[in-house]
Amino acid sequence: MEARVVAAGRGWQWIVAGFDLFRKSPVMWVALTLVLALMWVVSFIIPILGPLLFNLLSPVFFAGLMIGCRALEQGEDLEISHLFAGFKQQATPLVTVGGIYLVGTIVVFGLVYLSADVAKLSAVISKPGTDLEALREAMRNLAVALVIGAAAYLPLLMLVWFAPLLVVFDALAPLEAMKLSFAACFKNVLPFLVYGAAILGLWIVLSLPAALGAAGTVLAIALLVASIPALFCSIYASYKDVFAAGGPASGGNPFPR
Repeated sequence: MEARVVAAGRGWQWIVAGFDLFRKSPVMWVALTLVLALMWVVSFIIPILGPLLFNLLSPVFFAGLMIGCRALEQGEDLEISHLFAGFKQQATPLVTVGGIYLVGTIVVFGLVYLSADVAKLSAVISKPGTDLEALREAMRNLAVALVIGAAAYLPLLMLVWFAPLLVVFDALAPLEAMKLSFAACFKNVLPFLVYGAAILGLWIVLSLPAALGAAGTVLAIALLVASIPALFCSIYASYKDVFAAGGPASGGNPFPR
C-alpha cells in the first residue's frame, strides 16, 4: 500500500462525495448515527470504565460504518448490522488501534489538565470576590493548555484517520496501518486543510437557523445531526482518493485526475 499526493481541491470533493453517498440511504445513515450516539450516552452509566470501553471499541464501530459505505457503493442496502460488522472482520487489530488511540487520548487530556492547572482554575473561579488579574492569568493558562492539547492531538488524529479502513479493507497490521495513515495525512496537508475549513464553514452555515428562535434551533440541530453521517462517508471518500482504492462496483478510483 502506498499513499499518493492529491490536489488541495480534493478536500472539498471528499465532502461532496460523502454527501452523495449519504443521499443513497439518508434515513438509515441518520438511524446508524443515532444508535452510535445512544451507545455513547449509555456508556456513561458505568463511570470511567464505560467511556473508556466505548473509546477502545470506537475503531470497530467506525470500520463497520466504512463497510456500510462500501456496501452502498456496491448497490447493497445499508443496515443497522453494518455498525457491528467490524466485530466480524479484523476485530482484534481494530481493538488494538482503539487501545493505542485511547492511551494517546489519555496522554493528551493529561497534558491539557497539567498545563491548565485545573485545580487552581477551579479554585480561582469558585472563590468569592476573585481577583480579576488572577482570573485573567488562569484563563491565559487554559488557552495555552488548549493550544498544547490541539497540537498534541493532531498527530494522534493523523495516526488513526485511515487506520481502521486500512485494517479492515487491506488487512494491514495495526501499527503498519497507523504509520501509513500518518504518512498519508502528512503528505496531503493541503487537501486536509481545505477539508477542515470546508467542514467548519459548513457547520457555521448549518447553525445559522438557530438565530431564528426555538424552531430555528431545532432545525439547526437536525441539520447538524444529518451532516455527521455525511462526514463519515467523506472519510471513506478520502481513503479511496488517497489510496486510489476503487471498490469492486466502481472498478477504479472515483476521483480521476
